[in-house]
Amino acid sequence: MLHSVSVSAAVIDAQGRFLVIQRSDNDRWEPPGGVLELGESIHDGLVREVEEETGLRVTPLTLTGVYKNVRRAIVALVFRCEVVGGQECAGSECRSVSWIAADDLSSLMVEAYGIRLTDALAPGSPHVRTHDGTRVVGESPSS
Repeated sequence: MLHSVSVSAAVIDAQGRFLVIQRSDNDRWEPPGGVLELGESIHDGLVREVEEETGLRVTPLTLTGVYKNVRRAIVALVFRCEVVGGQECAGSECRSVSWIAADDLSSLMVEAYGIRLTDALAPGSPHVRTHDGTRVVGESPSS
């Protein structure tokens, strides 16, 4: 089976809130991001996806996690990012863009997406986890 590669941004503001989007297709709250295009670099795809969905331009700082959706054969790379420009607005694939506190992640997001943001707060090596689209089902021993 072929896999696709997606990228997501963990953007944290000065108040410790996370940048999130509400998707138009399924109403889920998730970190901004999406599937890389053929021939596109990882960082270029990340910057493009975040800007398309939120109107904000980011700079990737560090890889914080690698997540595999075993049901959909998607590998997601999550990067801690900082906002360097743009004007916040929901893109065509989003209902809403918001900044939410870490305490609100579990009530707004399924575990498989919320953990991507909380992992971005942890120092050290990137986390490597497996999920089924909703729940985390495994992680590497080194995480």
